[in-house]
Amino acid sequence: MSWGKRLSVGLLAGAVGVTAWLWLTMLSPWFYERPDELPTIEQRTHQVFVYGTLRYWPVRWIVMGDSGSPEPARLEGFERHGLDLSPSDHSHVDGLLLTVSPRALERLDRYERLGIRYERIEQTLADGTTAWVYVRLPEVSLMDSAPANGIALLPYEALPVTAQRLVALPTN
Repeated sequence: MSWGKRLSVGLLAGAVGVTAWLWLTMLSPWFYERPDELPTIEQRTHQVFVYGTLRYWPVRWIVMGDSGSPEPARLEGFERHGLDLSPSDHSHVDGLLLTVSPRALERLDRYERLGIRYERIEQTLADGTTAWVYVRLPEVSLMDSAPANGIALLPYEALPVTAQRLVALPTN
């Protein structure tokens, strides 16, 4: 097979893989069940402040099927740490304000894994607009700052003597 055919097959396989992953994680009926304790979505237009991947129009189109009519917006009193926001008196986060339908909000909830990874809270933006903001749940934020799988790598000498006895290899 020539390099051109291999490249074409590889690109096609990659595109199919990315499409399947996007569908499974954002649109499929599997891998997310809305927790029962969450309130139902009100049947009205909603304002949503986004500050991460949803700032990019291709992601919004894939997730919501719509652009959300984005407008620049600022959230005062918070600072961004990767995918998380934390209160901070003298900081702000720049993002976009989206206007979305109840169906689009439901799709955003699914994308953000509402109740599992994020919670949706109402906040007032710098211009006085009230909007939903997705904030990581505290237990998820703590897991992100912990070592992978709760395992801390320490040199043997740094372990307490009792732990050294537990991990000591028998000598023959």
